[in-house]
Amino acid sequence: MKITMWPLLAVAAIATTSASQAQNFPTKAITIVVPASPGGAIDLAARLIGQKITESTGQPVLIDNKTGATGIIGTDFVARTAPDGYTLALVASSHAINPSMKKIMPYDAIKGFEPVVLTHVVPLVLVVTPTLPINSVKELIAYGKANPGKLTFASSGAGGAPHFSGELFKTMAGLDMIHIPYKGSTLAHPDLLSGRTSVMFDTVAAISTQIKSDKVRALGVTTSKRSSVLPQVPTMIEAGMTGYETSTWGGLLAPAGTPKSVIAKLNVEVNKALNSPDVRQRLQDAGIEAGGGTPQQFTAFVQTEMIKWAKVAKDAGIQAE
Repeated sequence: MKITMWPLLAVAAIATTSASQAQNFPTKAITIVVPASPGGAIDLAARLIGQKITESTGQPVLIDNKTGATGIIGTDFVARTAPDGYTLALVASSHAINPSMKKIMPYDAIKGFEPVVLTHVVPLVLVVTPTLPINSVKELIAYGKANPGKLTFASSGAGGAPHFSGELFKTMAGLDMIHIPYKGSTLAHPDLLSGRTSVMFDTVAAISTQIKSDKVRALGVTTSKRSSVLPQVPTMIEAGMTGYETSTWGGLLAPAGTPKSVIAKLNVEVNKALNSPDVRQRLQDAGIEAGGGTPQQFTAFVQTEMIKWAKVAKDAGIQAE
């Protein structure tokens, strides 16, 4: 019986090439696409991580902001690039929400990518206009039930974590609140401060200055732990909303088909960056909690987020467009 050896040799060659890719990676500049405008949490995280990777590997890391369609445009660009680890996307939580908002997506949010690592988590905080006599989540719920249809909640835009956090709160509290989307968080603040809108779920990073200057009243932080920036503000769970937990977050993705060895090398480099005391401090100063972990943990996290937000969309009667 004649045994053909070339398939085995081919497999061995592929394995050797993959190992070599990881050992030598990176040999040229890496581009991190940020599918949002400069200045936000994912942009800051990308720049801090990129700087550390450059220091560690000696290769430049370029940040490319490609905005539009709640992150879809920039993320789709990365999904279509060569799966070699040199073009990555640092996506936000909208990555897990978009499939519930769009009937047709240009990519599969899970199968279209190789998750690298969760980079950070940004707590949201429920704030209320100071024109209302409300000092707690329980008082807000009581007021809303006594005044159906009078409460409005602002958000940084339809389909983001702040919007869906409001929808989840409406459903869990059994309130009739009207959603008013704005084109960005800061554009919503004047109406909230003046009382033209009632409440808002916003990132701690974006609203903490107004809270500390008593221009808005903070009722609860949406994560399971209190924010290091607002330690005096209880969590929503502590405030009486058992089971309520949301956040906006960021994570690094590579195109599907990127070698596992390259993903592993990237994961090591990003975890090393996130564990740097100066990076953690810069993020914390901005109201951002550093992430970390394995690619597998990030994959499971995104899947869990997609299931959670799909249920929120269904319960709120939000129809995909």
